[in-house]
Amino acid sequence: MNCRNLIYAIGWFNLCVVCALIQLSFGKASNFSRCWFPAIYNFGDSNSDTGAVSAAFTGVKPPNGISFFGSFSGRASDGRLIIDYMTEELKLPYLSAYLDSVGSNYRHGANFAVGGSSIRPGGYSPFPLGLQVDQFLQFKSRTNILFNQLSDNKPPFKSSLPRPEDFYKALYTFDIGQNDLAFGLQHTSQEQVIKSIPDILSQFFQAVQQLYNEGARVFWIHNTGPIGCLPYSYIYYEPKKGNIDANGCVKPQNELAQEFNRQLKDQVFQLRRKFPLAKFTYVDVYTAKYELISNARSQGFTSPLEFCCGSYYGYHINCGKKAIVNGTVYGNPCKNPSQHVSWDGIHYSQAANQWVAKRILYGAFSDPPIPIGQACF
Repeated sequence: MNCRNLIYAIGWFNLCVVCALIQLSFGKASNFSRCWFPAIYNFGDSNSDTGAVSAAFTGVKPPNGISFFGSFSGRASDGRLIIDYMTEELKLPYLSAYLDSVGSNYRHGANFAVGGSSIRPGGYSPFPLGLQVDQFLQFKSRTNILFNQLSDNKPPFKSSLPRPEDFYKALYTFDIGQNDLAFGLQHTSQEQVIKSIPDILSQFFQAVQQLYNEGARVFWIHNTGPIGCLPYSYIYYEPKKGNIDANGCVKPQNELAQEFNRQLKDQVFQLRRKFPLAKFTYVDVYTAKYELISNARSQGFTSPLEFCCGSYYGYHINCGKKAIVNGTVYGNPCKNPSQHVSWDGIHYSQAANQWVAKRILYGAFSDPPIPIGQACF
């Protein structure tokens, strides 16, 4: 009997040890299951511009920002962009534009994206990706010097500056390439744009390499969205038989975007081979956005070819401007921006950006399939 009790006791002891080890291992996993990014440095175009165009050229006027930020959003949307939802997910403040000197705080990163920018120079904007990276290099150098010169408790305070060691720990994000395709289509042929993709991505590779040489190690790279599904593309493209898909999207333009994305993904694989110490996440924004467009009505949106602000029908009036033509007022925004996928015919509404963000931030559309909070692993 005593022997049997001893066996039971030993068995229970072993079981408790195993349970404790399992609990310990899960505890350790949970402690290390999320990266700590002290900052984000973003590069891109109007899809992630949080105030650069507004600061450098002319203010992004209301009704832009009406759904969240108010009149000084600096964003081409009625509210938040995908980059804003990324910072929220990582528990970081919204990014100040590098070009915005008023009220900016760069302790937790900076945004070098500028509306209209492309990877290659010579597009819609004088701020291509290469120049954005040059601005980052200058920003890093000057803030490091200034940080080491300033006192902790005497103005000007260094609390608004990035800590020098945080550049190595930061997340580097990209959302750019759409304007390379759009500008090419506007000024050349689709065949010529396809031929230009290797050169475009070669310059993208060089930009990433520059950042890597400066200590960047974690990269989050968005591909380009279905440009053929923008209402602007549909309006200005002459529909031909077989060239419009079931959602009203321009198929040749989407096929161009898909080819660009295919080669971009190959480029990311090459970056992984060349820089094994870095982490690269390729994010399939195209598929997420096309899924929204395909299911817009079932998700509570109106037709994805409708938009809320500005006008392209008969009279081209940018969002934020108004015109009276033959007694008709053009340019007033709709009353329900949250029901529109497109805000102004080119850029997405806050509701659409949130819908897409919820799907790309947790790994479902990423390679490797990891959430943004684990991009450092």
